[in-house]
Amino acid sequence: MARILSIILALSLSTGVFTGRVQAQDTQETGQVTNLPIPRFVSMKASEANIRRGPGLTHRIDWVFQHRNMPLQITAEFANWRRVEDIDGVGGWVHYSLLSGTRTVIIREDLLSMRASATENARENARIEGGAIARLMECTIDWCRISADGYRGWVPKFSIWGVAETELRE
Repeated sequence: MARILSIILALSLSTGVFTGRVQAQDTQETGQVTNLPIPRFVSMKASEANIRRGPGLTHRIDWVFQHRNMPLQITAEFANWRRVEDIDGVGGWVHYSLLSGTRTVIIREDLLSMRASATENARENARIEGGAIARLMECTIDWCRISADGYRGWVPKFSIWGVAETELRE
C-alpha cells in the first residue's frame, strides 16, 4: 500500500499537482487543508528543517534550512505538509510542525535605516544589516514597522522580504 501511495504521489508530482506554483487569479486562493490564503508568509519554528522533494517522509531531502525564525512563503498544502520557498525561491515540502505563524522578514538592503515614523525624512532609530532577520509588527501600503535586536522602526516595504506587496497589518 505504501509503495502504491508513493507511485501515486510521484505521478502527481510529475503532472504538476503538487508544484505549489501560484497563478494569477481574480480571487484569493486558499489552502485545501487550512483554508488560509495561498501564498502566505510564515517563519521557521525549528532551528533545522528538512526540505523534501514531495509531501512525505519517503521523499528525498533536497535542502536543510538551518535558521530559526527564517521567513518562508507557503505556496501549497497537502495533509500535514506545506510547500515553502525562501527569499531565493529555494524550497520544497516541510512538515507543518516545523513552521510558526510568527511573522518575520529578511532585510534586503545593507545598512537599512529604521525610521521613527513611516516617512523618508523621519529620525533614524538604527541601521540594520542586509540579510538580518527582524520581527514584522505592522505595515501600511508602503512602510512596515519591524523589531530587531531591541530596536524598532519603520522601513520601506520594498526593502524587506516576508510581506506581500499589498499586505496591510495593524
